[in-house]
Amino acid sequence: MTIVQPDKEWQHVSKPDIPAYDIFAKAIQKSQQDDREYRVIRLANGLEATLVHDGKADKAAASLDVAVGHLYDPDDMPGLAHFCEHLLFMGTELYPKENEYSEYLAKNNGSSNAYTGTSNTNYFFSASTNALPGALSRFAAFFHCPLFSPSCTTRELNAVNSEHKKNHQADMWRIFQLNKHLSKSGHPWSKFGSGNIDSLSKAAKELKKKGLLSNGSDVQSADSSVSATPISSRATSPTSSTWSAAEKEGDGGAVGREIRRRLVEWWTKEYSANRMRLCVIGKEPLDELSDMVSKLFSPISKRDVEALPMINDHPFGTKEAGTFISAEMIMSIHCLEVSFPIAYQAPLWRYQPGNFVAHFVGHEGPGSLHSYLKNKGWVTELSSGPQPLARGFAMFKVTMHLTNEGFSHYREVLIAVFKYLSLLRSSEFPAWYQREISEIKATRFRFQEKRRPEDYAVWLAQPWDESSEQTEGEREVREVLEGLQVRKGRAVLMAKKEEHERLRGKLDWQQEPVYGTPYLVEKFDEDLIVEAEGTNNIKELFLPGPNEFIPTNLDVDRRNVDEPAQRPNLIRETAISSLWHKKDDRFWVPRANVLMDLRSPVAYESAKAAAMTRLFVDLVTHSLTEFSYDAELAGLSYTINSHNPGIFINLQGFNDKLHVLARDIFTKARTIVVNPNDLHVLTRNWQNFFLEQPYRISEYYARYILTEKQWSLAEKLAELPSITAEELQAHIARFLSQLDIKALVVGNMYKDEAIRLIESTEQALQASPSPVRVNEIARLPVPGTDAIWSSKVPNPNEPNSVLSYYVHMGSLLVPRLRVTAALLNQILSEPAFNILRTREQLGYVVSCSFWKAPGEAEGGIRLVVQSERAPVYLEERVDAFLDEMEQSIRTMSDSAFEEQKKGLEKSWTEDPKNIRDETYRFWSHIDSGDLDFYRRQENTQVLSGVTKDEILSLFKTHIHYSSPTRAKFSVHLRSQKPQPKKVSEAAMIAFEENISQRGLAIGSQQWRQELFESGEPLLTQAITYWTQIFSAESSGVSQDTVKDLLLGLSQLAERYPAQSAYEGKTRDSAMPIDDPATFRTSLRISDLPKPVVDWGDLPTSKL
Repeated sequence: MTIVQPDKEWQHVSKPDIPAYDIFAKAIQKSQQDDREYRVIRLANGLEATLVHDGKADKAAASLDVAVGHLYDPDDMPGLAHFCEHLLFMGTELYPKENEYSEYLAKNNGSSNAYTGTSNTNYFFSASTNALPGALSRFAAFFHCPLFSPSCTTRELNAVNSEHKKNHQADMWRIFQLNKHLSKSGHPWSKFGSGNIDSLSKAAKELKKKGLLSNGSDVQSADSSVSATPISSRATSPTSSTWSAAEKEGDGGAVGREIRRRLVEWWTKEYSANRMRLCVIGKEPLDELSDMVSKLFSPISKRDVEALPMINDHPFGTKEAGTFISAEMIMSIHCLEVSFPIAYQAPLWRYQPGNFVAHFVGHEGPGSLHSYLKNKGWVTELSSGPQPLARGFAMFKVTMHLTNEGFSHYREVLIAVFKYLSLLRSSEFPAWYQREISEIKATRFRFQEKRRPEDYAVWLAQPWDESSEQTEGEREVREVLEGLQVRKGRAVLMAKKEEHERLRGKLDWQQEPVYGTPYLVEKFDEDLIVEAEGTNNIKELFLPGPNEFIPTNLDVDRRNVDEPAQRPNLIRETAISSLWHKKDDRFWVPRANVLMDLRSPVAYESAKAAAMTRLFVDLVTHSLTEFSYDAELAGLSYTINSHNPGIFINLQGFNDKLHVLARDIFTKARTIVVNPNDLHVLTRNWQNFFLEQPYRISEYYARYILTEKQWSLAEKLAELPSITAEELQAHIARFLSQLDIKALVVGNMYKDEAIRLIESTEQALQASPSPVRVNEIARLPVPGTDAIWSSKVPNPNEPNSVLSYYVHMGSLLVPRLRVTAALLNQILSEPAFNILRTREQLGYVVSCSFWKAPGEAEGGIRLVVQSERAPVYLEERVDAFLDEMEQSIRTMSDSAFEEQKKGLEKSWTEDPKNIRDETYRFWSHIDSGDLDFYRRQENTQVLSGVTKDEILSLFKTHIHYSSPTRAKFSVHLRSQKPQPKKVSEAAMIAFEENISQRGLAIGSQQWRQELFESGEPLLTQAITYWTQIFSAESSGVSQDTVKDLLLGLSQLAERYPAQSAYEGKTRDSAMPIDDPATFRTSLRISDLPKPVVDWGDLPTSKL
């Protein structure tokens, strides 16, 4: 090896058989807690890689970030960068099998994903450490020799389209695109980033319409090139310009081939090595990682393009400034967003002026904007901060979720925002503010814990701008504040259409072209501007004081241990509580994680009680924002959630002040006074659940079936109007009067500290022991069950239906069944995605996962498919998938079976990455009551003896639909939105015969290529096509004949339905669930939870 130091920053490395690279020579600053080693290298092609050696890793990961996103799409093909992200995964010249990459990762305890942003596209994966070389080889090939397989073109166009339709009723996507639409005309920011089949095919269809595309195997582009894949698009070996018959299936015909040609052309231009930032995390030494990366990623071509392209023109100009936008929401939400254009913040990373301003604007403590508006009863949430829209420009946003009263006073809310900004402009910022912020960040950096390697890799792969002006930062802060003025800003008021018009009368709505979101643009009126430009006159607004939650004791008593303890110990048990504890012996950070489950027989005794328990939790959270905000800033956080047996609480963060947070939370819970005005504020959004994605609603319905005692959301909603403040106050008192508390403390706390914490909790709550143990148990389908619950998707405008298909496996307390079921689930999961989503294109959301029933003592396998196809048809396809998998398991080689076992074993032997991971591993066994803390170790031992015959037998008896002993039920939620009618090939043949029978000589076979190259066309498309044919001067067809023929076409479309209109046939054995409540009574009740081990941690008498 030869090392040359050409300058102070980079050392040149040259080795035999390894492409040369440079190593960044300066020291890399890392946390004192971080035991990993880092290196940055630069390949000859310009690709930069951050390499991380983690000697303790049991999982490797990589992420590659390309510095182009959807803002760099061609103007006439919105969504091309996103389409590239999809199609890139479909095989490479080195690994041509379509699902080679995902299959390899699945067998090695790994996974992958990707996303397309505005200025970047990121690809990432994780895998077991020994699988890193193989995974990285497959991964690297995507960037130097992708196939962009022609046979996948139509399928991935459909996948992009399905993803768009999944998002079509999501307010987040709709408002995002509306803000893009209302920017400077022609600015890249206005582009439709995710794309759909129409945006991606429009340009090709226009070329075809002009006769510039042939219908043969070659593609004639606008410049007369016939190369399907230009040679320059491949760094190593160009693919042929002609395709086999198999490859042509799904290529989309002339339009599809042109789309692919444009994709390859774009990829060739934009995907350049010098635009790529890579991160690889592995167990290998840095030298080995460096050589591996150089060898695998050096084949990527470097184009003559800018490494980090910038868009310096801000999309928010003078025309867009000073405007007020009214926008319609799908969900019942009131929201006000105020935004301002600001400078791109990345070059200002050292002082982060946007974040400094956001520290004040987003504060929730006394004197804050949030506190003032919340005390007025106008907002429930407020957030603010700089938002990097793209590389080159940013916005500063203040977003508020309004109450009904706040929506009625939106103008006053808006004025309050500008008054607070005026307060900031007129204020001095003492140095202690910056010191406090810096101290908090330094403490977090010093004691940052490890996270999932794929998440860390994605974060490290992002490009960093290292330029910075050497100033104090005051000037940059003042520049940001000067830009946050009413004449430079824009406000967007979001609500349902009827809410807008109730408040302001009939409005002249316009429509955003992609999602169809109704909106109205107005200028701020002069009265509002004058008031907004005045000095602050709201006395309740003032700057925050010092943060008393900043930890002062960060000591960690680190003691060497041969092996970290694998379980917590029961250290205290009384009539009211049990406390489990583990002093940290693995991560050595001054943090702790506390979990408490407060169970009460009152919590769920009726639908009204269940609703009031949830209201209680929401009231506590709502009342603690001022107090808890400083704690959150200082690294302490809490969550409180209701569940069937009671209330679940999680406290986590630096342990120094954790007891203070706990004391105040529980004191507030005991002493809270219900304000009648808060009840409507906290319940207004409950019904929004039914406007969520269909697959989430189907999961809720399936959980309803499986839970022994369950009140439906509809039953709880029916009780809300009758709940009074007095009744809720009484419920809270009853709930807290009788408790059964389970608690777990993990981290930098000794036994006596953990005991004092639970004692102070009991003192604050002043509860008596619950007279009964409150357990969550399941209702389970009995053998021979084949039931279907059919209902409608609640949102009438949602185009997707969903199937949730559950097969019960049995008790998780039986080791052999538990292990074989887990292995079977692993074998099914990757093929389910590959077959049902990638190959059959049923929909964007497809998953196969192991599902634990309530109480976690029983479980089964659940397949979910969200699709525009009917649920009965989806169940048919799942059954067909099971047929295919039976054959696949039967013919699986011994080596492939062992690979599956090894992949599952690696998932069970993977170490927790941080205190939170370890805490929740322990908690699952405390919560379920099995106390089986060594389950992973036992699973691994059992797995070694599992045979393929066992798996096949389990599949045939428990999974396959032919089994008479299978216990299965499914939820069918059908879209209420009518699907556009399509035309079958049989209908078109009959239509052509009609034309011929009338003696018309225009019925050529051209319609096959024009209409069916991408599948069955819409009826409207077919009518348009034939109308144009008949309208030609040479046709000689009268208008009456045309009208008669086209009417006949519609009738033929009914007589010969399109294949895509087929809705499936329910199995004869399937039983419809007419009344879910009655069906639930027929199910078997699971056993009460019981420990599988008596740990004997308390040999002395209980406290």
